[in-house]
Amino acid sequence: MQRFVLVCLAALCLVACRAEAPGRNEQPLQSAGWYFDNRGRPDVLAGGVRMIPVTTPRGTFKVWTKRIGNNPRIKLLLLHGGPGMTHEYLEAFDSYLPAEGIEYYYYDQLGSFYSDQPEMTDDMLALPRFVDEVEQVRKTLNLDRENFYLFGHSWGGILALEYALAHQEHLKGLIISNMMASIPQYNDYAQKVLMPAMDQKALDEVKQLESTGQYESPRYMELLIPLHYEQHLLRMPAAEWPDPVNRTLKHVNPKIYVPMQGPSELGASGRLAKWDRTRDLGSIDVPTLTIGARYDTMDPKHMEWMAKQMPKGHYLYCPNGSHLAAYDDQQTYTSGLARFIKDVDSGAIK
Repeated sequence: MQRFVLVCLAALCLVACRAEAPGRNEQPLQSAGWYFDNRGRPDVLAGGVRMIPVTTPRGTFKVWTKRIGNNPRIKLLLLHGGPGMTHEYLEAFDSYLPAEGIEYYYYDQLGSFYSDQPEMTDDMLALPRFVDEVEQVRKTLNLDRENFYLFGHSWGGILALEYALAHQEHLKGLIISNMMASIPQYNDYAQKVLMPAMDQKALDEVKQLESTGQYESPRYMELLIPLHYEQHLLRMPAAEWPDPVNRTLKHVNPKIYVPMQGPSELGASGRLAKWDRTRDLGSIDVPTLTIGARYDTMDPKHMEWMAKQMPKGHYLYCPNGSHLAAYDDQQTYTSGLARFIKDVDSGAIK
């Protein structure tokens, strides 16, 4: 009996030692106290929110960020879509990433709802300026090669890719979600695959409204929502779309979205229309995950092809998802995202 007790005590001591001193690539045992340890953080008073000053050709303005959690090894900066939308539709991550021990940052890009909204002249809408803004945010948040993961969804994927091409020396991992590497190829996919599958009479009416600039007409969205958005943006009735998605759509800044993307998600016609980085993918040598979805506005086969062009590329396919696969294929999306980040952290993906 005494020997049995001694063996049990030894086993307990071994477990305790492992809990106190995790290996180099082991995740520490998680607890609410560990994950929400805010000691030394400058954003405690505001619940994780920081207004970060950024320098632009038109002066210095502030952008809104919010930190969730604490993990010295994993810090994920989220770049929302649009452009000119907000971080809000990404709030679905709150149901999953804390449980994975991932520290992450919401961030409204300049001109978006929670950040300053200066006049967005041509020089303010230039891609290099957006990239420089991300770099300034990175520096302020103290993100570096040891912990910095960059996530970009849709337009945010363009921005993330551009950032990686300019500053990949600061990245530990990159995620490009639901964004092709070529707007011309995106438009080609819309023309040859998505539009032919639509009700052609309704599509003709949409094109007629676009040709006459009637983007504000109630009829325009009456057609696009069931015809396109409920099929390829978020596959559920619009009346049931989650609150974070609705808040984002309510807060879109058309002074950024329209000149850069165009009036709708039915292809791109703005200043991004000629953007193409397909030839540059091979130069990205950090671990990268591309995420595609069966019903997306973006060609999922192209997303898979992108992953194969990058030396350390990986692909996540969401068979039930659309452009917002984080909602309509949520388990596949969030588990795959978390698994990639933790595999990079552990060294399983190098």
